[in-house]
Amino acid sequence: MRLHTAAKTHIEQPAELAAPQSIAVRVYYEDTDFSGSVYHASYLRLLERGRTELLRTLGVEHRDLFAGGRKGGFHFAVRSMTIEFLKPAHMDDELLVETRILGLGGASVEMRQEVRRGEQVLLTAQVRIAIVAEGKARRLPADIFAKLQAGAAGSPSSNRL
Repeated sequence: MRLHTAAKTHIEQPAELAAPQSIAVRVYYEDTDFSGSVYHASYLRLLERGRTELLRTLGVEHRDLFAGGRKGGFHFAVRSMTIEFLKPAHMDDELLVETRILGLGGASVEMRQEVRRGEQVLLTAQVRIAIVAEGKARRLPADIFAKLQAGAAGSPSSNRL
């Protein structure tokens, strides 16, 4: 599988070789709609948690990025996301959110995410996040790029409830 981005710096990483970062989450009443199924927009929060935990596992903490410890600071913003809703999750389900890095561009990161209930895949998402500072796309700092590149080729550990 080859990913293509407009950025000059890019790694090509077959999805099956990049081990996912996994976090367990439980579905609460607040996550559901009138039918007891997870409301479609609630999945966005679960996916965000998965991406945040992947970054944290790789040593990239949002608080440090926001704090401006780096000149001007920066943040990650979702540039694009394609979601396939395959099966519903329900109140009290324990789910697993898996996140893997597929590729890096100079100012973006491509990820694939899955939400699972046991062995069942309930949702898949292709996500591109951009690095933004002062309202403009910026290149990834070299140290952050190196951490993310290691995550694309390595196998981060799992976090559990």
